[in-house]
Amino acid sequence: MKNLIKIITVFLFCTVCQAQQTEISVMKYEELEKRIQKEKETFLVVNFWATTCAPCVKELPHFMEINDQYSGNPNFKMILVSLDRLADKERVLKFIKNKNLTAEVILLDDIKRMNTWIPRFENNWDGNIPVTLFYKNGEKVYFNDGEMSKEELEKKISENLQ
Repeated sequence: MKNLIKIITVFLFCTVCQAQQTEISVMKYEELEKRIQKEKETFLVVNFWATTCAPCVKELPHFMEINDQYSGNPNFKMILVSLDRLADKERVLKFIKNKNLTAEVILLDDIKRMNTWIPRFENNWDGNIPVTLFYKNGEKVYFNDGEMSKEELEKKISENLQ
C-alpha cells in the first residue's frame, strides 16, 4: 500500500511538472530581461520562435525532448519566447496545447522596438528566427542563429551543465 501511494504521488508530481500552460505571460523586453536575470543559479536556454516560422516549428520537438529530459534538474531551465503578435495570443495557446510544449512560453509583445532590444540580446543577431541563447550563471555563453538539431542542442547543454 505504501508503494502504491508513492507511485501515485510520483505520477501526480510528474503530471503537474509536465502540464501545459493554459495561460501565457505577455511581456515587454525589459520584463523578459529581468526574468532571465532571475535565473542566475541555472543553465538557461532561451529560444526565440514564432508559430508562423517553419524552422522554429521544426526544431521545437527537439527542444521538448531535451526539456523533458532535464525537467528534474534544478540547475536547468528552458524558456520559449514567442514573437507572435499579441493579437495571436489564442493561436499561440492553441499551438502550445497541440504541440505539447512543456517548457515555459512567454509572448514578447515588443515588436515595434525590435531594433532596440535585439542587439541587447546579441549584437550578431540580424532579427531572423529561430535564435537560441544559452546562459550560465546569468552570463550568456552561446548564441545560435538558426535551427538547431537535437544533437547540437544536447551538445551545448552537456558542455555547460556539469
